[in-house]
Amino acid sequence: MACPYFIPRAILNDGSWPHPSRLPLAAGWSGACCASAQEITPAHAHIRDFCNLGYASACPHLPPGRDWDAVRFSVAGATAEQITLHYACELGHAPMAHGTMTYDLPHESWRETHSDARINRLAASYLHAYRARKVSTQI
Repeated sequence: MACPYFIPRAILNDGSWPHPSRLPLAAGWSGACCASAQEITPAHAHIRDFCNLGYASACPHLPPGRDWDAVRFSVAGATAEQITLHYACELGHAPMAHGTMTYDLPHESWRETHSDARINRLAASYLHAYRARKVSTQI
């Protein structure tokens, strides 16, 4: 469950996590935070412990009034034509919103997206890591 305010930039293959493919975005990511009025780049430990994992109640940037604490994704189905993701947005460990997003592989574009750009950005990162892992296991 990644923090909804996290802006993933690049996959981190630095050994910070024992099982990176089990992380909420299917890998560990470097990135930034958009919780405040201006985008900031937190310290590496902060990104590792809060941004990538969500439910960061100790995060000094987390706004007190927020829609979600964390967002989780999973692959609902994958074919040669498309990948469908399930998403769940949670607040206080309870689901607040959920649905599916479908990515069209031949056109390399989303067929279905979320109305919130933050969820779309996290879904794109999850999909990127998922696809990279699938390619590496096929080699």
